[in-house]
Amino acid sequence: MPAVRIAPAVAEAFPNALIALVTASGLRGHDAWPDTVAALEDLERQLADGAWQPADETDPRIQAWHTAYRSFGTNPRRIRPSVDALGRRLAKKGTLPRINPAVDSYNAVSVRHGLPAGAFDLDRVAGDIEIRPAHGTESFTPLGEPDTIEHPKPGEVIYADTTGVLTRHWNHRDSHRTRVTEDSSHVVFALETLHADRDGHLVKTAADELRALLAPHAEQTTVSYLTSTQPQATTTA
Repeated sequence: MPAVRIAPAVAEAFPNALIALVTASGLRGHDAWPDTVAALEDLERQLADGAWQPADETDPRIQAWHTAYRSFGTNPRRIRPSVDALGRRLAKKGTLPRINPAVDSYNAVSVRHGLPAGAFDLDRVAGDIEIRPAHGTESFTPLGEPDTIEHPKPGEVIYADTTGVLTRHWNHRDSHRTRVTEDSSHVVFALETLHADRDGHLVKTAADELRALLAPHAEQTTVSYLTSTQPQATTTA
């Protein structure tokens, strides 16, 4: 199975990063996932009641990602970290999008804890996955735009496999090639912070919550962690 690793340059630049990898095999994406539906509706109800609101760019969890984006040349108010964009959408519309059960699950956990999240269909991944600075020659096809090809800026942090870019700007947008659909059966999900000392407990809680949402609809699930000192993990579930 593919490994996921943090490249030395990224580990050096972001030494307090912590990434939880939740891997699921045998996912049944065409089933009903009532716990995921309930999780989404609970967030929307709390927002409507004024009991909770998503983290915005004044929150230290989001500010850290804005600072990171600027460090590799990305304007975070034009190209926002995924959790920032998702939280803004929820605050404006009052609802989260319904995509498919697996994606809805990580969206709910992401927004609840103010942590960027993403996922890759491992059957569509070529070789290992690396979080590294871009060379600028790689190809990226944005989610929902199968006929578009982009190239990251040199130095931009990306998730990449041996074929191309899986996520631009670290966690802004996933690729169309490795998107998670109802048919995806072997998936790795990532939950991230740049401040393990402050938010590590949130990452671990979020990973457990995501695993609990996935487990009733999977043959097997596992959780592993990446850090600057333990920069590689496998995606075996």
